[in-house]
Amino acid sequence: MASTTAPVPPPPQQQRQGDEVTELSKQYDTPIGLAHTTMQALKDRIKLHYDLASDYYLNLWGEHIHHGYWPTPESKASESKETAQVNLIRLLLDISSLPEGAHVLDTGCGIGGTSRFLAAQLGCTVTGITISSKQVQIATRLTKAEASKDGEPVVDEKGFIKLGKGKVRFIELDAEKMGEYFAADDKFDAVWISEALSHFPNKGLFFENAHRVLKNGGKLVLADWFKNEGLGEKEFEADIKPIEDGMLLPPLCTQHGYVDFAIKAGLKVLGGPKDISQDVSKTWDISWSLVQNPSLWGFAFSQGRDGIAFLQSFRAMRRGYANGSFRYAVMAFDKE
Repeated sequence: MASTTAPVPPPPQQQRQGDEVTELSKQYDTPIGLAHTTMQALKDRIKLHYDLASDYYLNLWGEHIHHGYWPTPESKASESKETAQVNLIRLLLDISSLPEGAHVLDTGCGIGGTSRFLAAQLGCTVTGITISSKQVQIATRLTKAEASKDGEPVVDEKGFIKLGKGKVRFIELDAEKMGEYFAADDKFDAVWISEALSHFPNKGLFFENAHRVLKNGGKLVLADWFKNEGLGEKEFEADIKPIEDGMLLPPLCTQHGYVDFAIKAGLKVLGGPKDISQDVSKTWDISWSLVQNPSLWGFAFSQGRDGIAFLQSFRAMRRGYANGSFRYAVMAFDKE
């Protein structure tokens, strides 16, 4: 006898953790995971991206364009993104033991948040470099505004703006040329690089240049994004390629890959790598919430595929953290 009961439909495919879509993101759906053409073309796209988008970064995320760090359950429950971003800076200071008053090269300085913190709080003399002329303009404007709280901003003959106990300046410069650019200058006590090296096509060259511009005993202080060790092709295709595409990244390295580059360049491991992936991943939950703004997606659409792929890759970042395929670590090295 045939059953008169309607068949039960199979359950819908379970959505992957961290891959939640919104009605707004579905309106601008685009495939991500495409390969870049040439490394020079990628560098040009990176510069254009930051020239166009840095004002949006400032409005959405504040002066620090980097992850937040929530190291405890209590901090995850109560601390703001602004506090968490400073937590990350303090973690890097702890792992490197950077002294007060140091001369620092902030590589890939963004709009200058860390440069200002190191100058104002630690009395450092900081040179921030970025490939984006727009970021130099914003960073300089924000620094002068901060300095003006104590009176008319003081700018010396080298372009340093006095800020708190220290001073800071910003220069438009491709970081791959920093070894040559600063060859005739006094050496730095520290090279600081936070979430910028993942954009560099030639990572080995960066470590060589860092060694070149550091004093003996100087420190390289680093925070960045990584792919996990030993990923299979399926995980790489699903989680890492969309991040590399949307975030305008050359092939991501592993944490031990950076250590190998540093040792080959003549640097010695001082601290780390310390994997803090689970303590920074909240950054992308906050980011995904912040970008649910129709005008922002409209602006991204006006910039072509790169703009939309960038916002869509926020989901890939969340998914990569949730799956463990995408990692975040801090580390420090010194020059003997």
